[in-house]
Amino acid sequence: MFDFNNLKKIPKLAELAPQAMEGFKALDSAALAEGAISKKNKELMAVAVALTTQCGYCLEVHRKAAIAAGASDQELAETVFVATALRAGAALTHGTHLVDAG
Repeated sequence: MFDFNNLKKIPKLAELAPQAMEGFKALDSAALAEGAISKKNKELMAVAVALTTQCGYCLEVHRKAAIAAGASDQELAETVFVATALRAGAALTHGTHLVDAG
């Protein structure tokens, strides 16, 4: 399913659901804008989320945006391990559903 050519279909989705697309674009723009949290840090957060949700499209878009906002290779590497720790932690805590408290 992962094919960057699929991104060329976004205008069609916008055509079919213009109000929803405008709402998404407004939310995306507002959420990632410079604010109390810097644009760079927001993009690093987006990279971590993309790694956690395993969205290849988001990963590439936000990797580029993080670099454009000044993120270094070291910051990207540390972001990888933050996402790794969270995914591992989620598996661990969900694992508690498999055992009795006994």
